[in-house]
Amino acid sequence: LVRDAGVRVDAAVDNVQKALLEGAFLTVLVVFLFLNSWRSTVITGLALPVSVLASFIAVWLMGFRLETMSLLGLSLAIGILIDDAIVVRENIVRHVEMGKDHYLAAQEGTDEIGLAVAATTFSILAVFFPIGFMPGLAGQWFRPFALTIACSVFVSLFVSFSLDPMLSAYWADPQLEANERRNPISRALDRFNAWFNSLADRYKKVIGWALDHRAAMVAIAVGSFVVALALPATGIIGGAFWPEDDTSEIFVKVETPPGSNLDYTRVKAEEAARLVRSHTEVLYSYTTIGGASGTVDEAMVFGRLKPRGERETSAEELASALRTEVKQIAGMTPSVMTTDWGGGEKQIQLQVRGADATTLTASAEAIAAEVRKADGAVDVELSTKGQKPEVNIEIDRSLAGAMGVTVGEIAQSLRPAFAGIKTGDWVDPAGETREVTVRLEPQARQRVDDLRQLPIVLSGAGPGGAPAIVPLGQLARVQQSIGPAQIDHLDGDVVVTVGANTSGKPVSEVLKDIQQRIDAIALPPGVTITQGGESEDQAEVFGGIFAALGVAVLLMYLILVMQFGSFVDPLAILVSLPLSLIGVMLALLLTGGTINLMSLIGVILLAGIVAKNAILLIDFAKWAREREGLSLRDALIQAGAIRLRPIVMTTLALVAGMLPIAIGGGEGAQFRAPLGRAVIGGVITSTFLTLLVIPTFYEILDEWREWVMSRFRSSKPVDSHPGPEIQPATALK
Repeated sequence: LVRDAGVRVDAAVDNVQKALLEGAFLTVLVVFLFLNSWRSTVITGLALPVSVLASFIAVWLMGFRLETMSLLGLSLAIGILIDDAIVVRENIVRHVEMGKDHYLAAQEGTDEIGLAVAATTFSILAVFFPIGFMPGLAGQWFRPFALTIACSVFVSLFVSFSLDPMLSAYWADPQLEANERRNPISRALDRFNAWFNSLADRYKKVIGWALDHRAAMVAIAVGSFVVALALPATGIIGGAFWPEDDTSEIFVKVETPPGSNLDYTRVKAEEAARLVRSHTEVLYSYTTIGGASGTVDEAMVFGRLKPRGERETSAEELASALRTEVKQIAGMTPSVMTTDWGGGEKQIQLQVRGADATTLTASAEAIAAEVRKADGAVDVELSTKGQKPEVNIEIDRSLAGAMGVTVGEIAQSLRPAFAGIKTGDWVDPAGETREVTVRLEPQARQRVDDLRQLPIVLSGAGPGGAPAIVPLGQLARVQQSIGPAQIDHLDGDVVVTVGANTSGKPVSEVLKDIQQRIDAIALPPGVTITQGGESEDQAEVFGGIFAALGVAVLLMYLILVMQFGSFVDPLAILVSLPLSLIGVMLALLLTGGTINLMSLIGVILLAGIVAKNAILLIDFAKWAREREGLSLRDALIQAGAIRLRPIVMTTLALVAGMLPIAIGGGEGAQFRAPLGRAVIGGVITSTFLTLLVIPTFYEILDEWREWVMSRFRSSKPVDSHPGPEIQPATALK
């Protein structure tokens, strides 16, 4: 079993490495498609191995390992690592096509695009550094992921400013400079690039239309953001902590009635295991009794399924079928799960808290009844594990105090009767030494009349100070009753947990239904309900993510303020961040995904990615206004036409790098897929919306700034007592 688990882990890591290589290959193909030069492709593609290999040093220094999260970060960063090199090399090629020699083109092309490239990279670093230093459970998950990406991206910036310009200057492409294309592939790519250039010219008219219809662009931006928020708020897109993942495993938790012995639990567990093995999708089963709980009335049946590609039935479908079958086994309470992420705990845990165990049990049973009615809630049970017979001994404290006996002394007298007392060792005929423990036989421990006759020794209560012996019935009232089989405490309160799993619906939808039902229950005074389990972890991790994202956006704004020397221009760039959310939600909606840990990692990644397109547009527009003296409208139109190629190139490179994650197979593929799908959807929609919305918002903000500045200039006080007139230097001379 351990060897099999190791093979699975190795397979999952191998799949991530495979996705990394496939993404790198597809990204390089995108570069070749647009640049139509194998030398340009090599120069640009060198950023990938250099950045990835250099990041291994950072991984080693920070004490990380090449495991799923760090490798996943590298595979997702493939499209980002080549972005800087793509933008620099594309700008150098554009200068070469303008007629400059390769040395001058490398120098001026890098200088022209340097500010934009640095701004995009530092924006990405601003996102991932706060994420990498999150505390708690979120930090354990994201630290290797975020810091690995940050280190590799920083190295890619250094490569794009050093290795790429150097190779562009001294390893020129003769065909590129001579505008010659000899082979059929190059000629076909020439036709593609000619078509793309004509598309860029037509895009000028689209930008002009957008600038003329600013109200429509604002409505599109605001409307897409509202729709993106409405999809999860209305329950159209559900939420969960973990994505649905078929790990080729199934778990059947068996709980026998309280007080069951080991043999009884073994019989019931074997019956459940036979049902598991009866399905052809199951390779073998493995049963444990006791486990982490250490009680003999619990067992866990583990079933190893065939690999996902060798069976038609998913693990969730098999779990639904088994859930119906194992319910037919009498004398046990089963729970069926497809993953053991929570250590066998239920996905939904409602913690009913208070001071009185009896009141809590009644309230919890009423809540459990409502939970069973919720659509999608299965395996509902209480942590008390039902009721069991018990013996209550209520001591008459006044009488005991008068006779000089304490509650502790009575408890110590009862201990040998129930728990037993060690009296020595015995060597059996086989030579084995065994401990001898003496206690009452089972029947005597259960009969109330016998318990009332238990002798209690009273020190000094007899004649002359001798010890006296009185029966327990004289000092206490002994009676039989029914009580919870298990009593738990949480933060000083008695707690009864109502647990449930979900089937066929996301956890968030099931919880919403449950919450509506239990809100109608009138709870006794002092009884409260809190949430634990997966929902508690989800609240902790998601809260940490959103807090870190808020810090990241603030850092990004400050970096852009320093880069552009303006407090207003970065606002137009940050508008691109919410524009990606509509793509994320649409991608999850089309693929049936949920808002979970993996898809939120995609949102984090997008926060550092989507701003780059807006930076490229705004940077060139500012450069055109300052260097060429163009009007704002003409500068925005020219920026859109010239920057369309690098924007589309980097977008397609990102999509190509994410495709193996989004559609890959093998171990762990379903777990990683929401991440890739969220990024692809967000990048595509943010790119299209950025090309139209960002120029519009920039023009609006620029007009507002000019209006505010004009108000300040017009309100400047006029000096009513001017000083002496100063003559020009020429006149004085």
